[in-house]
Amino acid sequence: MKKHNFSAGPCILPQEVFEKSAQAILNFNNSGLSILEISHRSKDFVAVMDEARELVLELLDLKGKGYQALFLQGGASLEFLMIPYNLMKENGKAAYLDSGTWASGAIKQAKSFGETVVVASSKDENYSYIPKNYEIPSDADYFHCTSNNTIFGTQIKSFPQTDIPVVCDMSSDIFSRVLDFSKFDIIYAGAQKNMGPAGTTLVVVKEEILGKSGRTIPNMLDYQQHIAKESMYNTPPVFAVYTSLLTLQWLKNLGGVPAIEKLNNEKAALLYNEIDRNPLFKGVAATEDRSNMNVTFVLNNPEHQETFDKMWKEANISGINGHRSVGGYRASIYNAMPIESIQVLVDVMKKLEENV
Repeated sequence: MKKHNFSAGPCILPQEVFEKSAQAILNFNNSGLSILEISHRSKDFVAVMDEARELVLELLDLKGKGYQALFLQGGASLEFLMIPYNLMKENGKAAYLDSGTWASGAIKQAKSFGETVVVASSKDENYSYIPKNYEIPSDADYFHCTSNNTIFGTQIKSFPQTDIPVVCDMSSDIFSRVLDFSKFDIIYAGAQKNMGPAGTTLVVVKEEILGKSGRTIPNMLDYQQHIAKESMYNTPPVFAVYTSLLTLQWLKNLGGVPAIEKLNNEKAALLYNEIDRNPLFKGVAATEDRSNMNVTFVLNNPEHQETFDKMWKEANISGINGHRSVGGYRASIYNAMPIESIQVLVDVMKKLEENV
């Protein structure tokens, strides 16, 4: 019986991606070899890497605009370190927006490199909203923000204007909505939400901002080194990159980012409408900042928890327990989540209302 996987990550991927990647484990490109054992220098895998990097730029409408796409390792957390290494000058400073747990993790790393200005924070209300109307210092080396906050269910809807380089952690909403991606100088994202399995990290960087920090950067942490070696400076995570390519191909065939944004809006509206309509539930995030990827909500009466938990588990729903720092429930509805699964959750919420 079908499982409805609302896990925050690693998470659901398109069914055809599971099937194609499973076949490649047995026999990749009719080579008689598994994708898990082929050389990363082989012609077949070099073609995978090249297509994946090119498709990233195509889907983000960044082809021919001075950007490079890289598939690296270490998760988005390593990028917390790589960003200041590559962009913060000696005796320089950086500006950060603190909108959640991962943003605060990035801030902590930056502080070890130099002056780190937190332009605004929503920590005072457990990150339930996105700070607004803040000023970004014009003399900072870069501004860093996190577009979507998985734990708290908030998402930046409007990005600030500034003349300094803008860096954005898009780990949990990359490829989910149409943006002018050319307004960002570095975009990074762990693959395990909208793009592939855990094990690789996408970095999209505008080349002209690199090489200006004056720092001595360890080779493994230097974006220019990875660009020069075309994401092959060290052995890449072959399977994770291949599965990411399959997901990018699926997205392109669907109609690209504009098509998936339309579907994502419909899915989010279905669930948020039920949360707002049903007197047994309420949302956690500020209404104007609600995430289209991670929907956080709670029961108004904790006495209904045991019954509700039993009902959604019987409906083959998985992974909707809220993060411990928020409680309640979190339904992660990434790109590959079908609207039919969301309807199953909505039906359970309606059934609870009828039964209590």
